[in-house]
Amino acid sequence: MGKIRMSVPLVEMDGDEMTRIIWQMIKDKLLLPYIDLNTEYYDLGLKKRDETGDQITSLSAHATKKYGVAVKCATITPNHARMEEYHLKQMWKSPNGTIRAILDGTVFRAPIVVKGIRPCVKNWKKPITIARHAYGDVYKNTEIRVTGAGDAALSFAEKGGKSRAEEIHRFDGPGVIQGIHNTDRSIESFAKACFTYALDKKQDVWFGAKDTISKIYDARFKAIFEEVYERSFREAFEQKGITYFYSLIDDIVARIMKSEGGMIWACKNYDGDVMSDMVSSAFGSLAMMTSVLVSPDGVFEYEAAHGTVQRHYYQHLEGKETSTNSVATIFAWTGALAKRGELDGNKALIQFAKKLEKATLSTIASGRMTKDLALITSLKQVKILSTEAFLDEIAGELSS
Repeated sequence: MGKIRMSVPLVEMDGDEMTRIIWQMIKDKLLLPYIDLNTEYYDLGLKKRDETGDQITSLSAHATKKYGVAVKCATITPNHARMEEYHLKQMWKSPNGTIRAILDGTVFRAPIVVKGIRPCVKNWKKPITIARHAYGDVYKNTEIRVTGAGDAALSFAEKGGKSRAEEIHRFDGPGVIQGIHNTDRSIESFAKACFTYALDKKQDVWFGAKDTISKIYDARFKAIFEEVYERSFREAFEQKGITYFYSLIDDIVARIMKSEGGMIWACKNYDGDVMSDMVSSAFGSLAMMTSVLVSPDGVFEYEAAHGTVQRHYYQHLEGKETSTNSVATIFAWTGALAKRGELDGNKALIQFAKKLEKATLSTIASGRMTKDLALITSLKQVKILSTEAFLDEIAGELSS
């Protein structure tokens, strides 16, 4: 039989280090033998971002808006050490943050559940989906390093109107200042996305912030969520027998740990970044987590929720064998391909994506897995595979 054809491209965003190596392996072993892959390619590797003044990141985001579906490899967000290692012109911001700001969506992350990998939180019986606000907060911040004594103030000048200023702190020595922001429009789209997703999945929504301390910023999140729910979603939620629940973020964390799971946990941007790693790790591995950014206008960007696996990459450069888990990256591809197929009416592409996911999970369930999973599995007899050997086993399952 011939390869599956794609009438419309999806946007392909390449990345860094070990995940970049895995990215190409997945294409060569699992995709290209079966699909006439049609992508618009953007290299978001750190060197290319530096060469283009990070313009390539913005270009990839706008291409995603054009075509509607993207798949992204993990990328480096440079710190001082990375800046020196890669001889960068400047410390570029998170490419994920840039893309999310342009698309203005919500990131939904859920653990990939497979036989033999049990959550380390013993009472978690159902997957917990993290709904992460994908705009603002520290990912779109402005920072100042204070070198000595002085006064800091937060000011706002209305267009054609009055100016306001509030004192932040009177410094008597060195320190730091950070300014963050958000918009009613983005918070409202976040709330709508969470409630719409909940109706589709028939799951409760839990949302936590810190409005007792942040009486304007976090309180605005709380108020908008309540307004959107009461205005547009309460009746539909009641009809489906699901609920919306708000509490302080620390209370939500405590409740989550004692729950059975199965809810959508809506989080502000930074909270979602931290808590999605906690949930994915507790369910098995950071590499066992799906992640999709959904924008208000129906644009989808699929990615792996973990980093670039720096330590394994250095081992790879030394010629040493690695055992890197590629499941989340595979599921980023299958998610994007299935969505492309859904939007284009391409049933063959949807079926292939489902078949690849099944082959991946069957490989693990049969006891063939990477080292990170072998250390936590409840299966008695397992075979630890290298990065490439694991993909070869999946390829064998896929072709059978």
